[in-house]
Amino acid sequence: MNTSPAKKEKKYYTYEEYLALEEKAEYKSEYHDGEIVPLFREVIDGEVVAMAGGSPDHSLISVNIGSELRANLKGTPCKVYSSDLKIRVVKAGRSFYGDTTVICGELEYYDENKNIITNPTIIVEVGSPSTAGYDRFDKFFFYRQTETLKEYVLISSDKIYVEVFTLQESGKWLLSTYDNLTEDVEFESISVKIPMSEIYDRVNF
Repeated sequence: MNTSPAKKEKKYYTYEEYLALEEKAEYKSEYHDGEIVPLFREVIDGEVVAMAGGSPDHSLISVNIGSELRANLKGTPCKVYSSDLKIRVVKAGRSFYGDTTVICGELEYYDENKNIITNPTIIVEVGSPSTAGYDRFDKFFFYRQTETLKEYVLISSDKIYVEVFTLQESGKWLLSTYDNLTEDVEFESISVKIPMSEIYDRVNF
């Protein structure tokens, strides 16, 4: 006799159902091809559970990088957006919130919904030990199915370490890493360099 507990059946949603639910939700979620996944999450006993939000260091780094990008992009066709901007990856059937997003040129909307864009130029994710693998592999796999994406940036919140993936003319992604506060992080697609010391300004490890 099988006494093992029955697995909870997954519920799948249309994209329209997801948008309607998120309007009323107390926390942000991503859309993964029919599944709704809380943006801030941890796994407890095999279940994905929503968390209240990111750490103070995570928030500070996000503000630092966003502020530096904005200051450098004034007067250009590029704009900087916070983590409230929803990014739709149409080919993958998924939606995400990047910690910081740069869009150069006019915004392109998903299905005429002006709360959802489809043309990011740069996406920045500030990671922690628990989210680093998800950001580096899963998210990047889906993000690069967006034809406009030129650079993907991972910033560690628990150590001084930044990774920049830059799309080459060959279609390959080139990785550049930075681990010293005296270095400048280069964003080739927008011709901007930002000091590591500014990205980690007032962050205490």
